[in-house]
Amino acid sequence: MTRLELLGLVVGRARINGFEFRRWYTTRLTLPWISMEASLALLDAQRRYYALVFSHEFARSFWKPGAEISFDVPSKSFQRAMSDGTIRTIHRRPYMRRSVRPNAWKYHLRQMAVAEEPLRYLRKYLHIHEDLAPEEGSVSLPRLADMSSLAAMPESSGSMARPLPSEPPIFLRRPFRLSEK
Repeated sequence: MTRLELLGLVVGRARINGFEFRRWYTTRLTLPWISMEASLALLDAQRRYYALVFSHEFARSFWKPGAEISFDVPSKSFQRAMSDGTIRTIHRRPYMRRSVRPNAWKYHLRQMAVAEEPLRYLRKYLHIHEDLAPEEGSVSLPRLADMSSLAAMPESSGSMARPLPSEPPIFLRRPFRLSEK
């Protein structure tokens, strides 16, 4: 996927969430509007997409307020005084955390500033499937469209099918006894 295609997808998602790209383009870059394709090509050619990606208006629209966000909590080591008086080093492993925050876009802007390539960071949140030719000898996974057609197929009554029980379970057939003490 080229940078221009990725920019188109990123701007498209922000526009779906309410970002007015044309207004941003004419006010922030002070350039005349020609078309969406021409403005994306200009952003790509002159590397002006950094101004778009790091703008607060764009970030607010790309990451909707109140949407669930996922972020990595890095590994951490610290010393702690134990109950017996010894000092021990605690090592925490990294993990993924999910949260719902009204200002998630601020967190993502900070993470993009730290990231090597901001567009790669944005790409993680697009959920796109690239059409890649499978390499020789590799197993190709079925696409989602293929899986939905499989799910619509009726199940066969083969030897792997498990029959439904005809009787109630054993614990319901036992007589109920009160313990008398």
